[in-house]
Amino acid sequence: MKKNIESTIEELVQPIVDARNIEIVDIEYVKEAGQFYLRIYLEKEGGITLDDCAEVSRELNPILDEKDPIKDNYFLEVCSPGLDRPLKKEKDFIRYAGYDVEIKLYKPLNGTKQLEGELIGLTEDKKIKVVIDDNEVEFDKKDIALIKLAVKF
Repeated sequence: MKKNIESTIEELVQPIVDARNIEIVDIEYVKEAGQFYLRIYLEKEGGITLDDCAEVSRELNPILDEKDPIKDNYFLEVCSPGLDRPLKKEKDFIRYAGYDVEIKLYKPLNGTKQLEGELIGLTEDKKIKVVIDDNEVEFDKKDIALIKLAVKF
């Protein structure tokens, strides 16, 4: 059901963001502390602004009210994915090649589930290639619980 809701919402919001040259990074429908949240994460060249998020939210709200794809009461959040954004789509791995990433694995590799390295990109067979301690390592997406941009201070 959750995936169905997320794909339905993506279909509704896609024309709104396309008209503004904004990209949908992720959509999640989650329950936290007894409340449901519909979060739509957006990005665009040069960075997403609060005004961008507000405009998309304003245009999307009446569509959600009319189509009513979610029967539960929920809070709508239209926002930026943040500096330490997760990488999920194929284009994320291309766009952020050369950036440092943090990786959390489902199963340990050399005794650890948490790794950090430089993202090289995707291989021809869609494996994620990262340089860790001067070694190139390839991961299947299914083996990665989370991969996100590393924030350096």
